[in-house]
Amino acid sequence: MADAVKTPRPTLLLLEDETALVSALTSVFESEYEIEVAGTVDEARLLLGSRRFAIILSDHMLPGEAQGLDFLVEAMERQPTAKRILMTGYLNPELLGRSQSLAKLSACLLKPLDIGLLRQELRRALDT
Repeated sequence: MADAVKTPRPTLLLLEDETALVSALTSVFESEYEIEVAGTVDEARLLLGSRRFAIILSDHMLPGEAQGLDFLVEAMERQPTAKRILMTGYLNPELLGRSQSLAKLSACLLKPLDIGLLRQELRRALDT
């Protein structure tokens, strides 16, 4: 009996410092995506330099000086084909509007995350 050919899962870079959220998102999406996790912008930069990602999902508020939006702008330049989604717990209309144009985001989602909406936005981003 021949082995079934596995379709490769899209690679997802998750930049998030909340360990509980990382665990939850990883357990929900690990069957659909190959997930690499970074807790800081510096860690994410190293991963960005080591492999190609189909999608980057980043929190905005992170430890250190650089924030999620800063990283997504940098990621847009380094891996322009990767889709970018920003997550934030802060309802700041100026940030939301600015982030869409600065990083050419596929979506900007508010925390706490709705997993169904996140799944929909991930799929929509990859389909475009």
